[in-house]
Amino acid sequence: MQKTVLYDRHIALGAKMTEFAGFTMPVEYTGINAEHMAVREAAGMFDVSHMGEFRVRGKNALAFLQHICSNDISQLKPGRAQYNCLPNESGGIVDDLIVYMIAENDYLAVVNAGNIEKDWNWFESHNKVGAELENASNDYALLAVQGPRATSILQRISSPDLSSIPYYSFAFGNLNGIDNVIFSNTGYTGSGGFELYLKTEDASKAWDMILDAGKPEGLIPAGLGARDTLRLEMGFCLYGNDISDTTSPLEGGLAWITKFVSGKDFIGRGALEYQKAKGVDRRLKGFVLEERGIPRTHYELVDEHGEQIGEVTSGTMSPILRKGIGLGYLKRGYWDDGSVIYVNIRGKLLRAVVTKTPFI
Repeated sequence: MQKTVLYDRHIALGAKMTEFAGFTMPVEYTGINAEHMAVREAAGMFDVSHMGEFRVRGKNALAFLQHICSNDISQLKPGRAQYNCLPNESGGIVDDLIVYMIAENDYLAVVNAGNIEKDWNWFESHNKVGAELENASNDYALLAVQGPRATSILQRISSPDLSSIPYYSFAFGNLNGIDNVIFSNTGYTGSGGFELYLKTEDASKAWDMILDAGKPEGLIPAGLGARDTLRLEMGFCLYGNDISDTTSPLEGGLAWITKFVSGKDFIGRGALEYQKAKGVDRRLKGFVLEERGIPRTHYELVDEHGEQIGEVTSGTMSPILRKGIGLGYLKRGYWDDGSVIYVNIRGKLLRAVVTKTPFI
């Protein structure tokens, strides 16, 4: 099992550790609900150094990314980031990722930890134009400082004007003596803040100084448990649960990152164009339980007669709503907000309502 460079810090803080995507990661420190509410009301910091980073450079970098990504990479400018997915030939999703444009002919692709080897093989096997590829995953550490007070905490110890960095944009700067830090206005919580990419050898120093700087304003370390409940309240997809090799971006509510623009011959385009013209038979939708219960992955979604109409892909008890919430694929006829469905929880059918995300 792999460890991030901050493993010893997590152990010293008394974190409960778990296996995730091949890494030993902190699932919680003081409790999932406490960490969740800290991010919603103040600030929390996550170690997400297990994520993968690929450099894509050279005169054919753009052509390569246009071919393997669903979104229109040509719209990126230096200092901007873009949410994306890697479609396969049948229109499924190899992975979802964020692509950063560092400079002309210079990009950074950030992929999910559990898919690093799979994605790297995908990149290499589909590099028919001679783009310069580098798997730099071991060179980067990644800290996500999230919450309404995150920006002000970071600003006290950072050189760039963080308020001038728009959403899905980034800037290089100095973090209290640590140079060449990427301050990215992105996140997986919906509560604002920044993700910091820095050299692996600088991670421990950065972790300690951010915790010290943020403690007076309520910043605490947060684990994967809160990361999951936070992203679910926003309706964000988790690869392997809500999207996969067998789900298409059109089924998964990601048509907005699937661009059929002229001259962009991306992998799976034909399959996805056919699916768009024909229409999909299932869609990923959010729902809220009206009765007490927690929907779990693979629970059946059924109609009033108990006939299966879908399946839960992610679910939790929302710390904000104090209700069970979830995402799941539903067949046609149950996609409208307000549609009544039922979750089969160990033989008991609990009433739920299809609800547009984010839930809060």
